[in-house]
Amino acid sequence: MKNIVFIEPRSPDDHIFSRYGLPRLGILILGAILENAGYYVKAFVEDVGEIDLREVLKADLVGISTITSTAPRAYEIAQLLKKRGMPVVMGGPHVTFMADEALHYSDFVLRGEAEESILPFVQALESGQDIGQVPGLSFRIGDKFFHNPPAAACKDLDRLPFPDFSLLKGKLPGIRPVLTSRGCPFDCTFCSVTKIFGRGYRFRSKESVLRELRQVEEGEVVFFYDDNFTANPARTKDLLRMMIEERITPRWTAQVRMDAAQDEELLELMRESNCHYVYIGVESINPDTLLEYNKKLTLAKIEEGIQKFHEYGIRVHGMFVLGSDHDDVETIRNTAKFAKKNRIDTIQFMILTPMPGTQQYQDYKEQGRLLTTDWSLYDGHHVVHEPKLMTPFELQVETLRAMRAFYSYWEIVKVMFRFDFLAVVLKAYGHRLQVRWQKRNRSYFKLIRQATASAGLRLDLAARKTAEDLKERLRQITAKESQESNSRRSKIP
Repeated sequence: MKNIVFIEPRSPDDHIFSRYGLPRLGILILGAILENAGYYVKAFVEDVGEIDLREVLKADLVGISTITSTAPRAYEIAQLLKKRGMPVVMGGPHVTFMADEALHYSDFVLRGEAEESILPFVQALESGQDIGQVPGLSFRIGDKFFHNPPAAACKDLDRLPFPDFSLLKGKLPGIRPVLTSRGCPFDCTFCSVTKIFGRGYRFRSKESVLRELRQVEEGEVVFFYDDNFTANPARTKDLLRMMIEERITPRWTAQVRMDAAQDEELLELMRESNCHYVYIGVESINPDTLLEYNKKLTLAKIEEGIQKFHEYGIRVHGMFVLGSDHDDVETIRNTAKFAKKNRIDTIQFMILTPMPGTQQYQDYKEQGRLLTTDWSLYDGHHVVHEPKLMTPFELQVETLRAMRAFYSYWEIVKVMFRFDFLAVVLKAYGHRLQVRWQKRNRSYFKLIRQATASAGLRLDLAARKTAEDLKERLRQITAKESQESNSRRSKIP
């Protein structure tokens, strides 16, 4: 078992970052661990580049990492490979919480953080040792499912190798993902981050982060992948000071909370170290919804925070989650007005999506409020639950209208008059994206309208796109292999 391939399936539909195909870092860190142990590793991320099935079929083991929205494609790929007799292990947030489901399609599941268990797992398979001792491993024997005790979370992140981007087949879009911490001290009700990484905030040493930043190529933008880059302000300030002192200041962006704007020293260091964009989970302008989400934010702090970031020359990408039990149609319309009034640079109006692993998902499931378990729809752009103060169709349509209002031609013209040409490009991109999304989801709109009109009807989207392209390419490769085999046999005396 020397050849190992990792696969990260593509997103099922367009989203605001579709233009910038980026990998999650898990498979590139796991790949580096195995490579350091003497294994030959390749990684395919479909949002970055096409899967080379010839290379995949040479593997002794295939690992597939999936989030909830990519799970259907992940399962299809796993089934295709299993039919070829290839062992498949799955990992990632979705299968961490849905291991039994995943084991209908794969041989093994590594739950949670897999850095401590990937090498013992591969070595156990290779030597025929008892896999029952591998932490975090789930497997199936007949009709029985077995779940080993979870692997311990990696407490010293400096022990982990840097993600090995050389394993990746395809070219990154000029953006370098860098992860400096894990976990989040906050606990938003709809978020699964703390269920996977915990509320304990673990971070790498500043020296380790700087060593990785020195590998960033000229012109690349650094995207700090932390769930909350400023969760520990003192630590973030120290890191930024070292970046400035060492003159390692590529343009960078990160996810932060709005309360980071209350710290002027932090804002100054962010500006001086070349921060140009922040992604902020504003979530809502409805005070009752903010309480439900456990955001610990007020509308005044949100408005003040946006203004502060702009004062320091930092653009704001606002992320809103619409469709809580306190939201109605007017909430959505007012959110679009709020975003335009406060000149948020770019936005995501996401639809509340109860993700497996969260208490919210469990509550909605028990209440019978889930419209579907077609996981490809669990991407934040499709309604998958029954809201309380509006119909599913109203939530879907009003969210789309809010996006169109923010990325309208008139909004593009307004930023053009301000001579903000980057904003023109970004808003034009957002406009094209939402128009394309609406066209691609016409059949979904019909179904969600029917689900609203017919009590008890659930969304059955079995006709959605499947991995037919992979099946066809696999068929072609199989046919060619058979042809080559017959040709070789015909030459044998």
